[in-house]
Amino acid sequence: MTIKWIGKLAGGVLGGIVMGPIGVALGVLLGHQFDEQAQSPPPPQQLEAIGERFFRATFRVMGYLAKADGRVSELEISAARAVMSELRLNAAQVQEAIACFTSGKQPDFDLQQELAGLALACENYPDLARVFLELQVRAALAGNNLEGAVRPLIQRIAKTLGVSALEFAHIEAVLRIQRGSFGGEGARARELHAASARSLEEAYRVLQVSVEASDEEVAKAYRRQLQRHHPDKLKANGLPESMLAHAKQRTQQIIEAWELIRARRGMR
Repeated sequence: MTIKWIGKLAGGVLGGIVMGPIGVALGVLLGHQFDEQAQSPPPPQQLEAIGERFFRATFRVMGYLAKADGRVSELEISAARAVMSELRLNAAQVQEAIACFTSGKQPDFDLQQELAGLALACENYPDLARVFLELQVRAALAGNNLEGAVRPLIQRIAKTLGVSALEFAHIEAVLRIQRGSFGGEGARARELHAASARSLEEAYRVLQVSVEASDEEVAKAYRRQLQRHHPDKLKANGLPESMLAHAKQRTQQIIEAWELIRARRGMR
C-alpha cells in the first residue's frame, strides 16, 4: 500500500511555534510574505510525487552517508532515529524510513541517480533542496561530527543540488548552534550549546547578516530567512508533512536570533 505523505495544509502551524503577541505578529508577517512571494505550487499529483521522492531520498542518502566510512556506528543509527523521532513520524512512516535507510547502506545504492531524481523534482523549488541538505547535515553532525569521508560527500551533495559552498557553510554553522534542541548530541555539545547558543555573534549568523549591518538590513535579513523557511511555503512546494517539524524548529531559531539582536540594538 502506498503511504501518503502529503495531507491538508496544517492550519495554525505557526501558533505552535510561538505564543503570544510575537506569534500573532509573525503569523501576519509570514502570511503576507507567503501570499506575495510564493510561486504557484505544483498540481496535487506532482506535489505528492515530490513529497514521496523527498522523504525516501532523505533516508536513503542518510543511510549512504552513515556507511561512508565502511561501517554504520551505533551513534549514526541513533542520529537517524533521532531525526525520525524529532519529525514525529508515525509507525508506518518510521518503518518506511528505516527501509530507505537500509537501502542506502547497500553496496549497489546509486547516490548520483538518487540525487539526480531529487534535483529534478526540486528544480523549481530550491528551498526544498536546502531543507534536504539541512536534514543530512543534522544527522551527520550527530552521527560523526561531519568527519572523515562524510564532509566531502555532503559537499558533493550540496553542489549537485545547487547549494553553494557559502550556503553550505552557513547551514553547518547554524545547525551546530541548534544541535542542543534537536537531540542526539553528547554532553560536550550540550555544554557548548548552553554556553553560546544565545550569543550575539551566533544570532547574526542565524540571520546570515553582518554585525555591522544597519537596522534596516538586519530587519530585511530576518524577513528573508522567515520567508525562506516558511513551513506552509515549503509544504506547498512539496515538502512532506512529516518533515515540517524541521521547518518549525528553524523558524523558531530565526525568531530567537531576531529577538536577541533587536533587544541588544534597542530596535522596536
